[in-house]
Amino acid sequence: MTTSKLPTILVVEDDLENQKFLKIFLKRCFEVEACDNAEECYSMLESLHVDIILMDISLKGNKDGLQLTKELKANNKFSNLPIVGLSAHAFQKDKDNAYNAGINVFITKPVDANYLLQVLLDSINKNTKKA
Repeated sequence: MTTSKLPTILVVEDDLENQKFLKIFLKRCFEVEACDNAEECYSMLESLHVDIILMDISLKGNKDGLQLTKELKANNKFSNLPIVGLSAHAFQKDKDNAYNAGINVFITKPVDANYLLQVLLDSINKNTKKA
C-alpha cells in the first residue's frame, strides 16, 4: 500500500443517515464505499479492493450482519478481511454472537467518532502486519 492511496472501507449499514455520517467522517482517512444489504456487499467486494469492512448487525434484505460475516469468514477470498462490527445491540450475548460470527472488533452505538476511527486504523494495521 502506497502512502498516497487511502485504504478502502466498505460500510455495510442499513440506515441511510448513518451511512451519510460515516461517509463524511471517514473520508479523511479512507476511500469510503457503502451499501445496505448482503447482495450489494458481495457485488462491491467482487468489483473493488476493500481493506476493511464496517458491518452493522441490522441490514436490509434476508441476511443480517452476523450471517454475512459468517459467510465472508468462511470464504477463502475474504476470510482475512478485517470486519469491525457496529451495532446498537449492546448486551453481552450480542457481543458473543458477533465474535462467534467472526467479527474482529465489536463496537456498540453510539460510539465516539475518534474511537471508531482509531479501531478501524488499528484493525487495518494489524491485518497488514499479518499478511
